[in-house]
Amino acid sequence: MVEYSRIRANTQAMVERLDCEDMVIQTMPDVSPTKWHLAHTSWFWETFLLLEVLDRYREYSCEYNYLFNSYYDTIGARHPRHQRGFLSRPGLADVLGYRRHVDDAMTRLLTTLEGEALERLEPLVRLGLAHEEQHQELILTDIKHVLSHNPFAPAAFPDTGPGAASDDSGASWVGFDGGLFEFGVEGLPFQFDNEGPRHEALLTPFALADRPVTNAEYAAFIRDGGYRTPSLWLSDGWARLNAEGWQAPLYWRADDGAWREFTLHGEVTPRPDAPVVHLSFYEAAAYAEWAGARLPGEREWEHAARRSAGPDGRFAVPGQSAHPDVCGPGIGLRQMFGGVWEWTRSDYAPYPRYRPAPGAVGEYNGKFMSGQYVLRGGSCATSKGHIRPTYRNFFPPQARWQFSGLRLAKDI
Repeated sequence: MVEYSRIRANTQAMVERLDCEDMVIQTMPDVSPTKWHLAHTSWFWETFLLLEVLDRYREYSCEYNYLFNSYYDTIGARHPRHQRGFLSRPGLADVLGYRRHVDDAMTRLLTTLEGEALERLEPLVRLGLAHEEQHQELILTDIKHVLSHNPFAPAAFPDTGPGAASDDSGASWVGFDGGLFEFGVEGLPFQFDNEGPRHEALLTPFALADRPVTNAEYAAFIRDGGYRTPSLWLSDGWARLNAEGWQAPLYWRADDGAWREFTLHGEVTPRPDAPVVHLSFYEAAAYAEWAGARLPGEREWEHAARRSAGPDGRFAVPGQSAHPDVCGPGIGLRQMFGGVWEWTRSDYAPYPRYRPAPGAVGEYNGKFMSGQYVLRGGSCATSKGHIRPTYRNFFPPQARWQFSGLRLAKDI
């Protein structure tokens, strides 16, 4: 119950500084209004736990199952994703009332169940907590996209200071021997189904850059004609670049020959030694080609991360900001966690012997194992509870609005 209350309070803290009008806008199909996230995370608890388990639970509104179902086909019909911003009603006050209604019911459920009955529910409760934390990250990424469309670049949160000092003098390489290694995880108190089963795979010798690619390095790629050189790009990426007019990372704009970057605390000059962020897979792959390197495979990344230091990035603080910090000094791999999600060259596919969970919750991950690429590490907007070497994030290759960057790899 303590963990449930803490995570729900964190969600609420993240939106305290937002205006009501901020929370109803949808600027593209991948972005959901903050109001929708607040309702959907409550819908999840209501649908998968309260309606199924709690005696005499009263559904808040029969309309909400249609409005706030995200992608669960087995639950029923739902409002189109790209039209979530059309929903002026229910208003924010009603959605917050929905959250209070669900919280009251969850309190009754979690404080009255005990013993074997509570143990049976524990996996679903843990999934619900992880689900809410994922939507906390989406609240940050989505409101950033919304506010970026305002011509005056308003800040969502106050600046949290300059961050860490850097003495970076260029990236170096950290080598790893090849061999047969184990990947994935089983038996944690909680893990997503796509993180297992544990299995073996063969790696050939490889090396990873000791830190992510920086703003200064990516700016050099732009100056060298990276966005004008088709030989650097995958075919689909080059087509997307031309169709959408890409010339720089998503939130960069040129201002009298200098770059400016929109962040959650307003528009700033990109810090040269901070990780470049808001890149698509196509941009990451093109940069790697230009640099004479490649993107890592997801198993290479996991193998290396298991041998690196722990999280050393700048993580989101409820009600404050999220932006990648510079990579501090150190030996070996740095900022594997907590800076930017790092694109890998691996298709998002099932591990050997993978089977989705039975029932509607089986739609959580497995149904998306097509046409997407894996990202690893966790970003500055990721909840710390999701930071582990085996966590598999995934997005389509054109996605740019997440806190995604890259780390170079090469064969040795």
